[in-house]
Amino acid sequence: MANCVDRLLINSSSVGAVPIPLHLIPVNPVREDGLNPKSRKRIMPDLLTEPPAIDPVYEAHVYCNVPSIAERSMEGHAPHYFKLVSVQVLIRHGDRYPLYAIPKTKRPDIDCMLVPSRKPSHPQLEAFIKHMSKGSAAQMDGSLSSLPHFPSHSLCEMGELTQTGVVQHLRNGQLLREIYINKHKLLPGDWTAKQLYLETTGKSRTLQSALALLYTFLPDFDWKKINMRHQWSTIFCSGSCDCPMRNHYLEEEQRRQYSLRVKNNDLEKIYVDMAKIVGIPTRQLRASNPIDSLLCYFCHNVSFPCTKAGCIGMEHFKVIKRHQLEDERERQEKKLYFLYALLATHPLLNQTVNRLQRIAEGKKEEVFVLYSAHDVTLSPVLSALGITEARFPRFAARLVFELWQDGKRPKEHFIRILYNGADVTFQTSFCKDHYKRSSKPMCPLEKFVNFVKRDMFLIFNSTSYYDACHRKAL
Repeated sequence: MANCVDRLLINSSSVGAVPIPLHLIPVNPVREDGLNPKSRKRIMPDLLTEPPAIDPVYEAHVYCNVPSIAERSMEGHAPHYFKLVSVQVLIRHGDRYPLYAIPKTKRPDIDCMLVPSRKPSHPQLEAFIKHMSKGSAAQMDGSLSSLPHFPSHSLCEMGELTQTGVVQHLRNGQLLREIYINKHKLLPGDWTAKQLYLETTGKSRTLQSALALLYTFLPDFDWKKINMRHQWSTIFCSGSCDCPMRNHYLEEEQRRQYSLRVKNNDLEKIYVDMAKIVGIPTRQLRASNPIDSLLCYFCHNVSFPCTKAGCIGMEHFKVIKRHQLEDERERQEKKLYFLYALLATHPLLNQTVNRLQRIAEGKKEEVFVLYSAHDVTLSPVLSALGITEARFPRFAARLVFELWQDGKRPKEHFIRILYNGADVTFQTSFCKDHYKRSSKPMCPLEKFVNFVKRDMFLIFNSTSYYDACHRKAL
């Protein structure tokens, strides 16, 4: 799975181009040969309201998640007699530079130096930079100790977190602090390292995203209390990664994706046209995963690349994006990805459930958990939980598990699950029916426990993770 980091699949339920409010931004790109091509205009939507049907340009803007207005969230909402006792957060890293380059084009001119006076910014960005420069006291597992604590290149390196990505998680941390620290007092002012569990993959963008969130979240960011664990697997399977059937379903899903792509004549025409523009074989262009690079241009409002043969334009972008939306719709229908997701996420969900059970029994350690991860981490978790209406993880997406204690019946515990601030508890497969009978706005903890410990394996005609991983496909 390590090679699959940040592979883009966009969630949707329908596809269609819908007129939305537009404004025109004139752009005068300078070509590498020094010639000035004709002034051309990029069409960028004013995101006033969500279009009535899925639109590829609108969905791309949602994916970018560029910080703008203050975000509304439903985190921390419960009846007054409930007590919040634990929060576990799974995040995707923030905005990053592309992992792939389009051959024979100039790389996007994005500066990864942190400059507080440059937008987007954050009131605590300057203090964050100073604090991150003094991180020698932190405990970092393995190779994490050699990674930089914040991005610092005048021209971004491939996959590097941008200033936008840092600001996204400074905002996430601030929002969660206002709710969980200031309002619910989840951590005291004299918190200890034992009250946190922090884990990240070995990429600078995930480590830096975690540090940005923690900096604005914690009551007092003390390097001596930061113990960051390294997770080598992008699906966080830890010591339970041996699962042949998980790999089988992933291969089947990849074959489905390939089959859908070769059937899409519009997509093939676009790739042929783009390949002519940049002067390479179509196969080589496709292998360079151009959408990854184009999304960077799009999210940073930088004009798409040009050559002497022409310019890659918004129409190219929209066709590729629309195909991704169609792919996601079919992915939901075929269920291969769902079977993969159940097996891919069980180790992480099992760890989550075990920790929630310990806290429900009265343990006071690891009450706040942060996993800093990738789209290929969050996406299967959403699928496994049955949250089919959720969009594909945008930059700086967050999935939150809250554990609540009933003040009137202290032995009873409930969970809420929130995705980017929206309560999705009753979209989960294990709590949909409970919602119809319950007067409380959350799900009994035992329903989540039963799902992870038992019900996840029923579709495989198995009773355990090991058995489901090694049983032949039905």
